[in-house]
Amino acid sequence: MNRYLKLVHMEVHRSRYALFGLMALTAILQVIGIVKTVRSRVHELREGSQLTTDLTFSFADVIGATQFWFALPILISITVLGLYVFLIWYRDWIGRDKFAYRMFTLPTARRNVYMAKATAIFILVFSMLAYQLLLLLAERELFNQIVPAEYIMSSLFAEAVGANRLFDLILLPLNFMQFLVYYGLGVLAVFAIFTAVLLERSYRWYGIVYAILYLAACGVAIGFVANLSYYGYLYPREIAAIRIGIYLVVMSATLALGFRLVSKKITV
Repeated sequence: MNRYLKLVHMEVHRSRYALFGLMALTAILQVIGIVKTVRSRVHELREGSQLTTDLTFSFADVIGATQFWFALPILISITVLGLYVFLIWYRDWIGRDKFAYRMFTLPTARRNVYMAKATAIFILVFSMLAYQLLLLLAERELFNQIVPAEYIMSSLFAEAVGANRLFDLILLPLNFMQFLVYYGLGVLAVFAIFTAVLLERSYRWYGIVYAILYLAACGVAIGFVANLSYYGYLYPREIAAIRIGIYLVVMSATLALGFRLVSKKITV
């Protein structure tokens, strides 16, 4: 366990600059969007207050009006982290002093290397998620500081989260089961991609074909269970049980194959 934790620390440490860069980009763009929107709203109210009956606005209103400024850094972060799922493996084979040679000769089970890389990805993702929540709290305080008190309408924090489409639909769904399903599929996707990378690394040109076929098989399985609700003769509990069962089968097969490849097939 101690060696596994050291591997996790090493992987996160190697990724720190990318993480801090994404955090900085997210804060800068979102604050710019909020400030621009707030100034525009306040200007409109001061210039045409006699022409409108709605003289106040809330933080949730501002979040709803800044979709682009929130979506841009979020989509950039998703893209970077998605690419990093591949890069976290391939960078170890890049360069003259290939890091993979040292990594796979460490005195620890190779499956620990596999799980440490996956854990590092999850830490990066949930660090960005927690950071976004904290950033929203800071942005709400900024909103309260720069908007004149007479124009502020109170709103719940959950309303602000729900006002942004990406938050509501993907990143921070208010339905807990939906949150578990989305992020559970994300975890499964990371392991499936890891195993596909190891197939390519193990069998080279043939491995590319094997990796594509494997990802396609996983996609078909997940797509099948995602459309189970269209079968009217199945009850909701039966659909949920089938989905969980297939998810577990795909996850187990992915981990078993990934562990075997990293332990038996990968050469340094």
